[in-house]
Amino acid sequence: MPVESVFGRLEPLLPLVSKPVQYVGGELNSTVKAWDSVEVRWALMYPDAYEVGLPNQGMMILYEVLNEQPKVLAERTYAVWPDLEALMRAHGIPQFTVDAHRPVGAFDLLGVSFSTELGYTNLLSALDLAGIPLRAAERGLEHPVVIAGGHAAFNPEPIAAFIDAVVLGDGEAAVRQISEIVRVWKSAGRPGGREGLLLRLAGTGGVYVPAFYDVGYLPDGRIHRVVPNRPGVPWRVSKHTVSDLDEWPYPKAPLVPLAETVHERMSVEIFRGCTRGCRFCQAGMITRPVRERSITGVGQMVARGLAATGFEEVGLLSLSSADHSEIAEITKGLADQYDGTNTSLSLPSTRVDAFNVTLADELSRGGRRSGLTFAPEGGSERLRRVINKMVTEEDLVRTVTTAYSHGWRQVKLYFMCGLPTETDEDVLAIAGLARQVIEAGRRATGSRDIRCTVSIGGFVPKPHTPFQWAGQLGHDATDARLDLLRRAIRTDREYGRAIGFRYHDGKPGIVEGLLSRGDRRVAEVVLAAWQAGARFDGWREHFSFDRWMAAAEQEFAGTPVDVDWYTVRERDLTEVLPWDHLDAGLDKEWLWADWQDARAGGQVEDCRWTPCYDCGVCPALGTEIQVGPTGRTLLPLVPVGATSGSG
Repeated sequence: MPVESVFGRLEPLLPLVSKPVQYVGGELNSTVKAWDSVEVRWALMYPDAYEVGLPNQGMMILYEVLNEQPKVLAERTYAVWPDLEALMRAHGIPQFTVDAHRPVGAFDLLGVSFSTELGYTNLLSALDLAGIPLRAAERGLEHPVVIAGGHAAFNPEPIAAFIDAVVLGDGEAAVRQISEIVRVWKSAGRPGGREGLLLRLAGTGGVYVPAFYDVGYLPDGRIHRVVPNRPGVPWRVSKHTVSDLDEWPYPKAPLVPLAETVHERMSVEIFRGCTRGCRFCQAGMITRPVRERSITGVGQMVARGLAATGFEEVGLLSLSSADHSEIAEITKGLADQYDGTNTSLSLPSTRVDAFNVTLADELSRGGRRSGLTFAPEGGSERLRRVINKMVTEEDLVRTVTTAYSHGWRQVKLYFMCGLPTETDEDVLAIAGLARQVIEAGRRATGSRDIRCTVSIGGFVPKPHTPFQWAGQLGHDATDARLDLLRRAIRTDREYGRAIGFRYHDGKPGIVEGLLSRGDRRVAEVVLAAWQAGARFDGWREHFSFDRWMAAAEQEFAGTPVDVDWYTVRERDLTEVLPWDHLDAGLDKEWLWADWQDARAGGQVEDCRWTPCYDCGVCPALGTEIQVGPTGRTLLPLVPVGATSGSG
């Protein structure tokens, strides 16, 4: 039966809420299919506001991949702001998709992409608004299968009670496989009911179904073991890895938002994965190995994307875009191709030691210079050795001198506070680096109109990294160090006014730490916090530390665990970690050895250009590092501006 749109009931409420345009849909390149023309229906959710969720590359890719399948449809849903949530509850309007405004509860599958753990409570809001039971165990055949993915799903245990399944890693091929399994199961008359479908998914070895695993605990609170409780369910679940990015040139027609979003550009992922080995970086560890998109593949995606969207900025995305083996050829080729147009290039993530004069020339050729952000991460060279961020002060000064001398006047430096072995002196060294950056800019330009913004984030240890065993710095100690740094910058008469200082206090990081390394017992805390009003926890104006701590105190009462147990406590090698049965390809012994190297200040080279150092990914997943150079050039060689001008 067709599913009716709720827009007729929603529309009268939109003038009463902030930014109503985010709920109306109809974006350029969006897709609406007839409900009865397909056999499998996905609702894809990014559990944050539209302005954050719409530009998300992962969501856009899956949306296109699924809608290309003739018997599948996919629509998008985002977290609604509290003002609309209240009105929806008052008027009985369910969680809806923005494409056709269909009720989320009517779909076969609800796929949720978590970029951060602080989106967990928004999932509960969406489930509740959709009329889907919060607990997976209480759902029936009439409810969607809730599948989590994204970087923050590599330890899904804190939300295991609320999700039916998890996909680790790259989703492109995985969602096609899942769609076919659901289609076959439905056409066969849904044998075995909901559990029958979940068993089919789990049997692939690449879909984790939390309900099919039992977790036992020791008297001191640590995990004893995690074991499957059904036959045919794997002991360890593997991540999905797409090897050839050129075979997946998505998004082909990126969505163009109706409302202002956090990124107003057309983006192309130029490679996936990172082997720099930064020990704090979960994204770099869980996305291994490196897989580059070819220079011709990048060029084709840029041309097609610009034609489909009308954007005037192209972002070349990856974890460290300047590390692409042909980045100089890519940027020069694109700059040549779009010379004379209004198209500009940007590298949203640039390593200090990879930015050079050639890149500066090509990125600034269009005359527009979006801000440059570099991430030394640690203030002192000693601390950068600990985290394996091999950047010297000389590297930084040389890089910012290049940037300032090529027309940039604002540079942003990103650091973390609370890294393992960090001292007050390491944090105060950030002020010294900022002073050197300002002085280098003044020398390079002969002007005092130079700005440097220092941005500080609190370090949160993450699963599947060498720091997964580390104790997290408490929020009081984090705030004390940040205050030391703030005073050091503000009292500097020569440079202080030229240095912008942005930081997050330590409290949100503690909640993130609880959620990132928590186990299934944390689910009750998530639920209690949500019931007490937790929403949009990644937004400062909505976050309440006291609410989370009250929920934790309530739910952990009478147990051997508390918030400190999950956050500031250091683990040892013998402890079973909540995510040990989820295989990111990384060898646990290698991660532990790298943790010991970190404490000793030892560094590890990038294995793209050195012999393998046995992290385990390539043999475990049957993959390999794939990098150029290809020796090919961007086509066509005729600049777009010349072509359009000749007509």
